[in-house]
Amino acid sequence: MKMKTSYIVFISLALFSFTACTEIAKEPLVGEQGVQGAPVVNVSSVAPSTLPSFSMIQSDGSTINLADLKGKKVFVNLWATWCPPCRAEIPSIEKLYSKVDKQKTVFIMLSLDESFELAKGFAQAKKMKLPVYAPAGNLPEMFNVNGIPATFIFNENGELIKKNTGMDDYDTDAYVELLK
Repeated sequence: MKMKTSYIVFISLALFSFTACTEIAKEPLVGEQGVQGAPVVNVSSVAPSTLPSFSMIQSDGSTINLADLKGKKVFVNLWATWCPPCRAEIPSIEKLYSKVDKQKTVFIMLSLDESFELAKGFAQAKKMKLPVYAPAGNLPEMFNVNGIPATFIFNENGELIKKNTGMDDYDTDAYVELLK
């Protein structure tokens, strides 16, 4: 009986460690409903969504509006330094970032940390080449997810073409092709 209990505890802990971080904030940043469904969503079967008008703070303190990036492919990753799956997928995002044309594709690593200084310090300590941003206000409804990491990829027309909730391996030919 003791062995069976130990086994159940071990399995429970293992499953917990492979899930996405669910504490995005102490209070919801946006609407009441989160994204439901499979970890990777092909949005061809989902109602069209476009780049929201949303201001973000860049590492240098200046602001940029997400909607102004229309005309380029946009890769947005919601993450935080306290989220193990977020930290675990960053190396594969870095590899993808090194393989795409930066003139045609913009990467937004949108930190949901309580302090932007934590995210910038983490990025510097890990020697991240990815640009790190922080929300300048409430997240748009589109980014209301049940857990992080979460990734949203938009085409040049500003249309959402891929949405991932949970950790993924981005160092694949499929993602390189998607961002060509």
